[in-house]
Amino acid sequence: MKIENFTIDNNSSCFIIAELSANHGHDIEIAKKTIKSAKECGANAIKLQTYTPDTMTIDCNNEYFKIKKGTLWDGKTLYNLYKEAYTPWIWQRELKEYAEGLGLICFSTPFDKSAVDFLESLSVGAYKIASFEITDIPLIRYAASKKKPMIISTGIATLEEIEDVIYACKDEGNSKIILLKCTSEYPAKAEDANLKTMYDMKNKFDVEVGVSDHSLGIEVPTVAVCLGAKVIEKHFILDKSIGGPDCEFSLEPKDFKYMVDSIRNVEKIIGNVHYEKDNGSNKNREFARSLFIVKDMKIGEILTEENVKSIRPGFGLKPKFYNNILGKKINKNVKKGTPLTFDLIN
Repeated sequence: MKIENFTIDNNSSCFIIAELSANHGHDIEIAKKTIKSAKECGANAIKLQTYTPDTMTIDCNNEYFKIKKGTLWDGKTLYNLYKEAYTPWIWQRELKEYAEGLGLICFSTPFDKSAVDFLESLSVGAYKIASFEITDIPLIRYAASKKKPMIISTGIATLEEIEDVIYACKDEGNSKIILLKCTSEYPAKAEDANLKTMYDMKNKFDVEVGVSDHSLGIEVPTVAVCLGAKVIEKHFILDKSIGGPDCEFSLEPKDFKYMVDSIRNVEKIIGNVHYEKDNGSNKNREFARSLFIVKDMKIGEILTEENVKSIRPGFGLKPKFYNNILGKKINKNVKKGTPLTFDLIN
């Protein structure tokens, strides 16, 4: 699967997404500085969110629309939260062009069909479905019908709902699906990550997987890569003093770069499946055991357990030949410490 020029498969490096979200302080220049910093920190992509308060909810302050579940946003109405957090659509073409000029991929999360239409006009290379939209099958079908890769967070989803999403995408002729394990808490506790679920999703649904992480550290994404994650999404903020609804669980540049560097080091450690030895291992094979003459011998003498031993270093025959050579005769005079080779044996 490719997201624009980035290939995602078993042998690829991890696709690291910096989530801009609400971390722009309603200032496009801050948004641009954040995008530039994300590139400098090693991100592969910057992700926007495409909605307005009116495409997300209605302006209503009855009990149904007030946030009161022990979150960072308790006391706000949904409408006012989204009014504070949204990224103006009028910015998004400019931000996408700016990001692409820096070599970043830029795409977005649509929250309704009008957002998909808008993002199609920008020619985005993928769609991200947020955790709380995973039950919106009509939206998912519409986005999937555009035949772009679908990156889908599973934070609130049951197994049945994940199955529904997979079916909806494939029914639209789109099998380019990436499922992200996500803990829909803000911030999330690392111990609630349950990354074995991510690994299980990969095997159960035969899709690429990753993590959308809202924890405060970098352990969750780093461990996820060890378990096969090919996409990591993390909220990114230029400076937490900017404030905003998502700043508390967003990484500043220093920590984001540390995460990227850690992931890249983990990828080097994981490597690929191969049984050929690297240069260092080949060089050190000389310290392996091999068969050596351990007493001076004259031509015609018989090789025995007394004059041939398996010892270090590794310049003689492999020890697996030991029983085969016992009882055979040496064909020249040899000194103690001579590697035993087949050309010394009759």
